[in-house]
Amino acid sequence: MPTLAIEEVCCDFGGVVAVDRFSLAVEAGEFVTLLGPSGCGKTTTLRMVAGLERATAGRISIGARVVSDPAAGIFVPPEQRQLGVVFQSYAIWPHMTVFENVAYPLRVRRRSAAAIKEQVTAALRLVEMEAYADRPSPALSGGQQQRIAIARALVFEPQVLLLDEPLSNLDARLRTQMGDEFRALQRRLAITTLYVTHDQEEAMALSDRVIVMDRGHALQIGTPEAIYRRPASRQVAAFFGAPNLLEARVTACHPHGPDAFRLAVEGEGWHGECRAAEPYRPAEPVTVLVRPENVALNPGGITPGAIAWRGKVTETVFRGPRLSLKVATTARTIQVEATALCGVRVGDTVELGVAPEGAWAIRP
Repeated sequence: MPTLAIEEVCCDFGGVVAVDRFSLAVEAGEFVTLLGPSGCGKTTTLRMVAGLERATAGRISIGARVVSDPAAGIFVPPEQRQLGVVFQSYAIWPHMTVFENVAYPLRVRRRSAAAIKEQVTAALRLVEMEAYADRPSPALSGGQQQRIAIARALVFEPQVLLLDEPLSNLDARLRTQMGDEFRALQRRLAITTLYVTHDQEEAMALSDRVIVMDRGHALQIGTPEAIYRRPASRQVAAFFGAPNLLEARVTACHPHGPDAFRLAVEGEGWHGECRAAEPYRPAEPVTVLVRPENVALNPGGITPGAIAWRGKVTETVFRGPRLSLKVATTARTIQVEATALCGVRVGDTVELGVAPEGAWAIRP
């Protein structure tokens, strides 16, 4: 039985459908992320799980207990759902010390003074903030406040931890550091987690599974690698970075291992092979996804079946560890991510190559 089950859940705000028949099962100890642009329904979904929004249809269960089922007249209030919640703003109370902030959920539940001291100390130790117990909350940095918010969410040992963009208020360096620290903590405690973000890299780095959402629907559910490398649609593919989406036609299709196929494809001024999740018929149109980092610059030898171009560099952008290039070929402009030490300049003529494993077929 999953720790959290969301079944055909809908949320309608006065005729505006925010979430439409959304389903998801989160297993014990799993870290699942709802990913999508603003307005896609991810935060509304999380708030329905928390009981902060009422679903208009469907069922939500935490463990064996149904907490929301409008058709059956069931709605369990937020404070009775055994959930820990961390918001984007952290909601740290400035008039309380660190200890009192973390202790608040236990005081509401009328735990004894001895139990509060023991559990708060243990929670602060988990996030390495035990030495700050008596410090006034306003004296904390953004990263420290985030740790306190997590400690407060964990202090009463919730069944599920819900997090709504908890890293978005931190600078880039601290966001990466805190994300890594939180993921390590989540794995150590094996706590079931539902996470909301619009940051693709954050979702890739933290999650066991990712749900890409748009307009209240789940476009694709899978592991971070599967969604990034093998998107089910052009919409999912385009959500991550700036991919090359190449229009082509299939010239041949062959099985390539379990549940995979090898396609020979031909586009305007180029041809080669790519991989696919389903069979295609000869002459069928196809969109070939090529991630910029999978384009080899001036490859020493062409891999059998590789897609190849020759073109002129029209733009370079230095990004520290890498160089972003635009290369104009006879077919189209190709986006390339190369090492910053590649030595390529605007105006240079270069060879490009993509191995078949670096190209993925999507139905247009």
